[in-house]
Amino acid sequence: MTKKTKVLFLCIENRARSQMAEAFLRAYAGDRFEVHSAGFEPSSIHPLVYEVMDEVGISLEGQRSKGVAEYFNEVYFGILITVCAKAEERCPTFPGLGERHYWPVDDPVAVEGSEEEKLDAFRRARDEIKERITDWLENRRDGEAA
Repeated sequence: MTKKTKVLFLCIENRARSQMAEAFLRAYAGDRFEVHSAGFEPSSIHPLVYEVMDEVGISLEGQRSKGVAEYFNEVYFGILITVCAKAEERCPTFPGLGERHYWPVDDPVAVEGSEEEKLDAFRRARDEIKERITDWLENRRDGEAA
């Protein structure tokens, strides 16, 4: 049995972008990877994340906001992907890490305005993350960096 590569999506609060990335990779990669997400200052998953992911038929069932400290010295990741500038700046070195990527995505939680403007921001982030995940998977062969 082949051991799955562990992937960690990292953001500051683990309440939107990293949660979407975790859900997309889990849905699109099947059982190729063991997928996780975490944040430096974890907060609850934003309600609009559930709404915009439901729109594209992706479930966040079983996901929860987690702190990155939960993984230190417990889980060794083959791939780390940061999805925000603050997390990229604060990101520690993980032992045994094979690949590290930085996919900056604007924070939809930070958008102020009407409910429709906020929802549009979450949709933009979702669509950008979806595109990054699908492109990364298409350009990747197992065992190789993309």
